Amino acid sequence: MKSKSFFRFFAIILANLFVAVAFASGVHQAYGYDTMTVASVTFLTPPAMYIGACLAYSALDIPFPQVRKTTALCMAIQVESWVDYIINNLFKENSFVDLCDNDSDNVLNGTVVHIPQAGAKPVVVMNRSSFPGTAVRRTDTDVTYALDVFSTDPTHITKAEEKEISYQKQESVLGEHRMAMGETAADQLLYRWVNGLLTGSILRTTGGAVATSLAPGATGTRLKFLKEDLKRAQALMNKQNVLKSDRYALIPSDMYQELTEDTALLARDGANGGELQLKDGVVIRLYGFNIIERSSTTVFTAAAPPVAKAPGAATAVTDNQAVICWQKNQVTRALGTVEMFESVNDALYYGDIYSCQVKFGGRRKRADDCGIVVICQA
Repeated sequence: MKSKSFFRFFAIILANLFVAVAFASGVHQAYGYDTMTVASVTFLTPPAMYIGACLAYSALDIPFPQVRKTTALCMAIQVESWVDYIINNLFKENSFVDLCDNDSDNVLNGTVVHIPQAGAKPVVVMNRSSFPGTAVRRTDTDVTYALDVFSTDPTHITKAEEKEISYQKQESVLGEHRMAMGETAADQLLYRWVNGLLTGSILRTTGGAVATSLAPGATGTRLKFLKEDLKRAQALMNKQNVLKSDRYALIPSDMYQELTEDTALLARDGANGGELQLKDGVVIRLYGFNIIERSSTTVFTAAAPPVAKAPGAATAVTDNQAVICWQKNQVTRALGTVEMFESVNDALYYGDIYSCQVKFGGRRKRADDCGIVVICQA
């Protein structure tokens, strides 16, 4: 260790000497000052200042400040890295979140997003014979939505745990915080997209009664989800003049299994106009919709019309699952500030405390609800 320290010290001396000579040569060429004099001053000034500072602190009986590797600066760098990690991986398991417009750059004051809505279209007159034309002012409106604040309960890691475990528990804990927050925020985003949806945008399943695809806490039977139900959603969007590209259908796993039980659907010659795309027996596109399977989506009540239930709401035996269909440009989301909090070497907890907070939200973009359709169980 001593030999390494000596060589390190010797290398620093040589490096400083090289810099001093190079600087002195430049000064000599530019201003004509003696090279040796400038090099000596350049080389000796830093250590002289350090020695003077030490003497001054000693005379005043003040401890000389020491640089500690565990200062707040080092911890801040770690926190910043974890914030970047959360931002880049927040919806890693919920990739559908990226299949919509992103208003993250339009967040005002970190809490609200404004979406301008164009007013009425101009009237077109054929073979105009009456002059002058009437000038009409277009009245635009504004759709806004506030971001929700998602925060995780703090996790306590004791010093004893840090010494006993064979892996980096901090990394494991913060990874779980990221996953839990991403899952909760994604569930809430789906709810924001479909909550209060107009009756005309809600369709019902039409297959035979089955008891194998029930929402959590539900009992009885529900009508099966058929490929024809998705075809009706396609027709509804077509009537709304919604773009035919970038359409998606998020299907709960149970209802997806009902869809794939259709033998005519899975037979390639029963692709109904070439709309079906299969890969390894998995339906990836049908009737213009890119198919996405997820363990669950938003649950709806048995009311007429059905009403979306907020994530975490109490279950009911009459609850229904639903397929959520949308066109990418007709729904939006926005990510606000992302923060990670830590309390290192907390005296009350004999360890470290970690938690995270994210501001996130979304909604349908159009006031007339065009471009999003729900197929709810009946």
